[in-house]
Amino acid sequence: MNAEAVNPATPGPVTSGHATSTGSRRKARPRLDLRRLGRAALLGPATRDRLPDAIGHVVDAHRAHHPDADLEPLRRAYLLAESSHRGQMRKSGEPYITHPLAVTLILAELGAETTTLTASLLHDTVEDTDVTLDQVGEQFGEEVRYLVDGVTKLEKVDYGAAAEPETFRKMLVATGNDVRVMSIKLADRLHNMRTLGVMRPEKQERIAKVTRDVLIPLAERLGVQALKTELEDLVFAILRPGEYAHTRELVVRNAARADDPLADVADDVRKVLREADIAAEVLIRPRHFVSVHRVSRRRGALRGADFGRLLVLVNEDADCYGVLGELHTCMTPVVSEFKDFIAVPKFNLYQSLHTAVAAADGQVVEVLIRTHQMHKVAEAGVVALGNPYAAPPEEQSASDGERVDPTRPGWLSRLLEWQRAAPDPDTFWSTLREDLAQDREITVFRPDGGTLGLPEGATCVDAAYAQYGEDAHACIGARVNGRLATLSTVLEDGDAVQLLMDQDAASEPSREWLEHARTPAARIAIQRWLTAHPAPAGAPGTDPEEAARPLADDPAPSPAPDAPLLGRPGAAQVLADRAGAPVRLAGCCTPVPPDEVTGFAVRGGAVTVHRAGCAAVARMKNAGRAEVGVRWGEGAECRVTLVAESFVRPHLLADLTEAMALEGAEIVSATVEPPDRQQVRHTYTVQLPDAAHLPALMRAMRNVAGVYDVSRAQPQTPGA
Repeated sequence: MNAEAVNPATPGPVTSGHATSTGSRRKARPRLDLRRLGRAALLGPATRDRLPDAIGHVVDAHRAHHPDADLEPLRRAYLLAESSHRGQMRKSGEPYITHPLAVTLILAELGAETTTLTASLLHDTVEDTDVTLDQVGEQFGEEVRYLVDGVTKLEKVDYGAAAEPETFRKMLVATGNDVRVMSIKLADRLHNMRTLGVMRPEKQERIAKVTRDVLIPLAERLGVQALKTELEDLVFAILRPGEYAHTRELVVRNAARADDPLADVADDVRKVLREADIAAEVLIRPRHFVSVHRVSRRRGALRGADFGRLLVLVNEDADCYGVLGELHTCMTPVVSEFKDFIAVPKFNLYQSLHTAVAAADGQVVEVLIRTHQMHKVAEAGVVALGNPYAAPPEEQSASDGERVDPTRPGWLSRLLEWQRAAPDPDTFWSTLREDLAQDREITVFRPDGGTLGLPEGATCVDAAYAQYGEDAHACIGARVNGRLATLSTVLEDGDAVQLLMDQDAASEPSREWLEHARTPAARIAIQRWLTAHPAPAGAPGTDPEEAARPLADDPAPSPAPDAPLLGRPGAAQVLADRAGAPVRLAGCCTPVPPDEVTGFAVRGGAVTVHRAGCAAVARMKNAGRAEVGVRWGEGAECRVTLVAESFVRPHLLADLTEAMALEGAEIVSATVEPPDRQQVRHTYTVQLPDAAHLPALMRAMRNVAGVYDVSRAQPQTPGA
């Protein structure tokens, strides 16, 4: 059976202040406390002709959201659950039926549809009574059967020992097929947390830790803020009783104050909106205990406005921006606090405008602006968004290959994909916990106008795998906000990201990418590929020092700035205004036709030829060396030094040198600098059959995947 107990170490009479919307324009309903309802109220007479008194509260809450709902399935489900659980008692002494009733009431208040409530009433019957799944299916249909089966499997999850990773993995698979399974599980856990007090302290702590590490983050991702915030407070009370008691004292003391700055600002806001003829409801929304605790740690001593926020509810999306404009015009806005989650919703479907205004006494009041429908979704998330088996509305369509289904958010689809790719349960479990620990998500924009939701701290590697899946193995670079960036670049909220892809199907990810991947999808995909393709010892690319070695069989160091480089037979002729003097092309700047050149006499009577902008030219002029006139004559071959800049990827050197060879370039020497932030710089001195081949060679080098720039070696400026 489920965890049973009487009153827990709960927040008590001071509530978190969260209100659940019951309709597009209806004010919040107070949450009923089932712990205070007597046995008679829960177990009233039940007849075939009318609804049992015991589910009257459920029916009232359900009809507030769904006035035309068919209540017959609820009546039959209650009768089956009550008769099946008859004789079973909770540890508190209450009849066991009070538990499924409480869970169902929680979901009804959140706006769950009838099928979910029916399954909720029956969610323990198959596990704890003689009722079978087949009987549930015969009486209530396949949907209810599936939901009850899913919750029954979740009840068997062992949250401790070695079974935890694999059983929780199965739990998520069940959730992915129908997210209503998890909705029922979360409501079930909330009621059990409310009634955890008679458990042994060590068991309370174990259940609270799993709730904190797994179920609360899942509630956040499902957008069910009403459940998430109460679970947070209950866990806070159990795991950190001292800090909880202090926070509770702060809340009680503030509630007893005669003056309330939030009320004064709320009156000012109502006046501003009334004068602007904007129909709006302005509510004071107290913070729950964990939120107050976080604010106190961030700001130190709390003032009255820190204990809550203002909530402005309007009818249309456009009214949200109208309210924002009026507040920023008529009051003093705190611009740094503005966030637009309507234009760019959060990953859990949350939409609101966030802003803040300064009160007359200098206190900062946070304001949330949303429509009634947005408020309903903000509180209940996927619980209130309908049946995944219902035909989708025409305006709903798939985009970017991701299922458009409000009951299965994109993050859940991605999670299901990478859990299938995880090599073992332990990897899945550790990766899941890391992913759920991310409490903030950023949004980046793609060139096609689409968006990617990523955890804070994500890099271009994560963006690549979020957009392309395992095809991201072919990613070779990125542009962030129009500028070239390495794949290790950490992205910021609102960045525009263009991913550069190699067209070669055999492209491979780099082992270094694992150091920069933050998302489970990226890490698991990279690790999976590396496991399937182990690099042989000593293979090219496995030795980080190898990239810095020269490519030539008998490499020579780069010539010093003044070292002459003898022309080969057939090289481009340079004529000097000094009869009989041998002419040499300087290796520091490797001039080729039609470069502007100048010459200087060196020891032995030879003339070295430099490009006019070479740093050596300036040094020799400053030293008083006389120039020798030189000019290009007739000739064929030439020697030139090129610099290629690229991203690091396997086989890049082989591909680059092959492209150069196909253009007829003979590599005289080459050096590759050690990689820096996934970028590498190559310097090649090549012999060409004709200077006219140089543009084609540079184009061919730029066309190699991973190479983003090729240029002539630039003469260094003096003093560089």
